[in-house]
Amino acid sequence: MLSLLGFNDKNLIPIDERFNTSVTVRGENVYIKGIVEEVEAVEKVFKEMAYVLNTTNTLKTADVETIIDLTVLGREIISEKEYDNIILYTKKDVIKAKTPTQIKYIESVKKNDICFAVGPAGTGKTYLAVAFAVASLKKGSVRKIVLARPAVEAGESLGFLPGDFKEKVDPYLKPLYDSLQDMIPAEQLKGYIEKEIIEIVPLAYMRGRTLNNSFVILDEAQNSTSLQMEMFLTRLGPNSKAIITGDVTQIDLPHNTKSGLVQVQQILRGVDGVSFIYFDREDVVRHKLVKDIIFAYEEYNKENGKG
Repeated sequence: MLSLLGFNDKNLIPIDERFNTSVTVRGENVYIKGIVEEVEAVEKVFKEMAYVLNTTNTLKTADVETIIDLTVLGREIISEKEYDNIILYTKKDVIKAKTPTQIKYIESVKKNDICFAVGPAGTGKTYLAVAFAVASLKKGSVRKIVLARPAVEAGESLGFLPGDFKEKVDPYLKPLYDSLQDMIPAEQLKGYIEKEIIEIVPLAYMRGRTLNNSFVILDEAQNSTSLQMEMFLTRLGPNSKAIITGDVTQIDLPHNTKSGLVQVQQILRGVDGVSFIYFDREDVVRHKLVKDIIFAYEEYNKENGKG
């Protein structure tokens, strides 16, 4: 925010001079008051400012003046369509949809309280889900983020593993920590976790809870049982959203145990407020070889009767 506003809020001066609006900054939120047309224009100026800062790592007062000139003339640095694809601004990057399916994913999460994202690794399912949650927390839309994962390899009991609770579960939850560390400064993230504003827990520890005003994510949901999936979905309280991600080709459950993610697609399809988004290898946004690797494994499994 300091970089956005400039030293002593210097970047706000051109906005105050050019628009009859009142701009108030509280923490990471900007509040704009005025007539509708001017508020919309100033909102656009701030979006452009954030985009320039996050893509160039610098924002000067002269840049703000240029942005205002372009906005007044009805021109754009980034198109309105691209704005719709942006989920979160961070110090390192602008997190936004990069593929047609990711765009559908964004639209689906905005419209529905429960969204299932199903597809192979590397398609951005979990990373974008965490970005949605962080953006919602920053906007004040929710008060809490809860991230859960089945700890299948540990049998969900975790009792036989050495160390305290955190040491036992951290290896299974590290991918979620990694995503959060990309999006929230280290000290702030530490504070959120200590105050339980952000919780990262094994799926088994969700039992018996009701989550109000929360953004809840279940990752690696293909490794949840049918009962666990039902338990997770019924934790949702008022003013809460849930995203469930998983890859049905990577199920690690015992052979005779049905995946909750496979079953739920039959049970909840057509339920209002619940959506399913399906990714494929064309949506992979990791190293370019990942698509080829996924394709090679798909072909191998087909040839060997595993597809």
